[in-house]
Amino acid sequence: MTVLRTPDERFAELPDFDFAPHYVTVHDPDLGPLRMHHLDEGDPTGRPVVLLHGEPTWGYMFRHTIEPLVKAGLRVIVPDLVGFGRSDKPAAVTDYTYERHVSWLVEFLADLGLRDAVLVGHDWGGLIGLRAVTAVPGLAAGYVATNHGYPTGDMPANDALRAWQEQAATVEEFDTGAIVARGCHAALPDAVVAAYDAPYPDETYKAGARIFPALIPVTPDDPSAQAVRDSRAVLGRSTMPFLTVYGEEDPIAGAADAMFQQLAPGAADLTHVRLADGGHNMPEDCGETLGEIVAEFAAGLEKSGH
Repeated sequence: MTVLRTPDERFAELPDFDFAPHYVTVHDPDLGPLRMHHLDEGDPTGRPVVLLHGEPTWGYMFRHTIEPLVKAGLRVIVPDLVGFGRSDKPAAVTDYTYERHVSWLVEFLADLGLRDAVLVGHDWGGLIGLRAVTAVPGLAAGYVATNHGYPTGDMPANDALRAWQEQAATVEEFDTGAIVARGCHAALPDAVVAAYDAPYPDETYKAGARIFPALIPVTPDDPSAQAVRDSRAVLGRSTMPFLTVYGEEDPIAGAADAMFQQLAPGAADLTHVRLADGGHNMPEDCGETLGEIVAEFAAGLEKSGH
């Protein structure tokens, strides 16, 4: 088995990304040790806010979300999932499963000793983050969903998802930057598109990005379907405050906020947000606004004693 590591020089002088890198090593029984990169900004004694990216992005997507959270006195942690950003990249698509991603993230969060955090999940970051939230008591005091669903495979994939799965599996060149740009409401500058390409010197580094769409549970007997059902059942009993902040221009997960508002008792009585200038990759379109909303949400947790 082969694990790749993107050279550091690929991340030099990215637009608006002057953050110090930090690393945690997680352990996989089959792949061995894997280095996960993360940002760690703000007051180290403040309430942790964990920003979890999706597919095929990396922590760069939250670069404009960080400052409003730091100004609010919070500790902001932005990991790159295994296979993305500055984290290690197993080279075979078969190295990646939904369950492995959950295990890697849970070990990462445990290594940092996080408790009573606010987790913010976007796209696949939400599918993995919610598994961690419902599996680890005391990890999260609140959750913010941003443009992701939580599929159990009991409902068939919609046309947009099927098309995305087909493209990811068959396209000769997985053009990461262009894919991210197509998921945004506003056009991205060329330098920002290039920043989304930075983690991948060539196609051999993209196994994690390519396989993610195929790991979404779309049939009832998917290997992770029951685990998601169980997690949703925990959410259905939880009073943990649960906020949704969604970009309206999203053909993939744009309606999932209503599902969460019905599922999670902790979503009641909160002011949920839909951003007209946000696409599927809403944190890229509206990063500063997202940071301000999450900071206000975290302040509300303090007032309510969570």
